[in-house]
Amino acid sequence: MPNIGNPYLSGNSVVPTSRAGLAATGAAGTGPAPAPGGPQRDAAAAGALSRRWVRLSLGLVVPAVLLAAWQLSTAAGVFTAVQLPSPTAVYTAAIDLLDRGQLGLHIAISTQRVLIGFAIGALLGLALGALLGLSRLADILLGPAIGALRAVPSLAWVPLLILWLKIGEDSKITLIAIGAFFPVFTTVSLALRHVDRNLVEAARAFGLNGLKLLRTVQLPAVVPAVFSGLRLALAQAWLFLVAAELIASSMGLGFLLIDSQNNGRTDRLLLAIVLLAVIGKLTDAILGVAEKWAVAKWA
Repeated sequence: MPNIGNPYLSGNSVVPTSRAGLAATGAAGTGPAPAPGGPQRDAAAAGALSRRWVRLSLGLVVPAVLLAAWQLSTAAGVFTAVQLPSPTAVYTAAIDLLDRGQLGLHIAISTQRVLIGFAIGALLGLALGALLGLSRLADILLGPAIGALRAVPSLAWVPLLILWLKIGEDSKITLIAIGAFFPVFTTVSLALRHVDRNLVEAARAFGLNGLKLLRTVQLPAVVPAVFSGLRLALAQAWLFLVAAELIASSMGLGFLLIDSQNNGRTDRLLLAIVLLAVIGKLTDAILGVAEKWAVAKWA
């Protein structure tokens, strides 16, 4: 039989090129074997991570480690009680304020200010973002001015708002609304500019124009971007809260933070920081649930 395999082999030798030929010559076992259960293991891990209680448990690992490190460092005397009070001292400060009926008021007033300011800023950001995202002329006229205002630090607005709106709730809510406005405005305007033009033209061919086109085609196309902007705006609203409560405030978590600093109450200062972090995360989680519902319904 002529040699039809490797020309350097003789006789009846052929180069086995099929799986059967490799198995026959034993060559199939010479290469590296695939990792056993690789794809199945990855799929199982992905399935486990999709469970809500698993994600929640893993999300609590880092806070638990930080809390343990905090407790250990204070117990070991790494920091003084003034520099870093223990978690027990912070908890005691929370119970003391709760017994006095002040802690609930601080939380309720700050949450109310944030939600009202966030709602106003988000609605204005959505409206102006849609206008500049859909109109080239509006973008040319208003884009540079809004971009310049976005660069103004939050504290720079405080004296002007006091001058215009005095020291009542209006000035505080206005400052929070300013902080919430820009993330929504930026994400909505940019997202609308990048909506698929073929999709828009097809909708216009079916007679959709103006607000009906915006509501039916363009806004559903940018729902994920809108909620990304809303979540950024909510975080920004909590950041601006502290600056807002600098305006002659007598209640609120921002006031508690500043008053504790002035009085040397580090335990209450840390309590205010922890509460801002926890409540901010809770409000973001609620907005995340709304995002999932909206994406499933419209996107």
